[in-house]
Amino acid sequence: MEHEHTAPDTGTSTVSPQACANALRSLRESGPLVQCLTNIVVANWTANVLLAVGAAPAMVDNPHEADGFARVSSAVLVNLGTPYDDTVAAMRAAVTGATAEGTPWVIDPVGAGGLPWRTEVARELLAAGSPSAIRGNASEIAGLMGGAGGRGVDSADDPEAAAQAAKLLALQHDCVVAVSGEVDLITDGRDTVRIANGHEWLTKVTGVGCSLGALMAAFSAVSEGCLVAATAATATLCVAAEDAAAVAGGPGSFAVALLDQLHVLSPERLAERVRLS
Repeated sequence: MEHEHTAPDTGTSTVSPQACANALRSLRESGPLVQCLTNIVVANWTANVLLAVGAAPAMVDNPHEADGFARVSSAVLVNLGTPYDDTVAAMRAAVTGATAEGTPWVIDPVGAGGLPWRTEVARELLAAGSPSAIRGNASEIAGLMGGAGGRGVDSADDPEAAAQAAKLLALQHDCVVAVSGEVDLITDGRDTVRIANGHEWLTKVTGVGCSLGALMAAFSAVSEGCLVAATAATATLCVAAEDAAAVAGGPGSFAVALLDQLHVLSPERLAERVRLS
């Protein structure tokens, strides 16, 4: 997700470009309602990303309503970027509701490994029910498996360094694990997909990685399988980022252009541009 690439595909992916295109088309047609229990830094950006791609955000993150809303939502995002006692209680409630109703949910264990309390909260939520996807950087994914974590919320590792941990974590929780980096890695423990799209300015806009978790939740509501959902979400963001960078002058205008390009990205262009292996 982090850098622009021009190299051609080097292998055959278990998810096809057309599957990504079909998922984007389904999302646009259905407009899934995504409950977001996310951090205070990125809430507005996350909502705008979901709106731009065609989903409907709902930032319902209090413990009084989280369970009930998770039961009627199309999908749920749990993001541990700025956890507080009340929001963690809401996350527990949302996972309970989502699990009871079979609502797909995605967890982003921000800072896992390096910060003990939120690491234990993430593990507790994972023990309460299997998510559709776990999305994080390489250090966060390794941190869930006992690693030391990164530098704050930044990764100290690349996705390939966390590949084995990602596979084990996916098998342990019967889900997909998506590791963001220069080349994104997505695995269900058996099959692994790599995506070589994106641009370096994705790392210069606060909340882009967190919004990817929300996109994965949205795609989980409409896709055939969690591996397709996580791949399609990542591909959509990264291809839109390449298009946005082509018309932007720096990170500020890139952020605005990224929302525009998410809005106009067609399934056909996504299938044509995504580089999977």
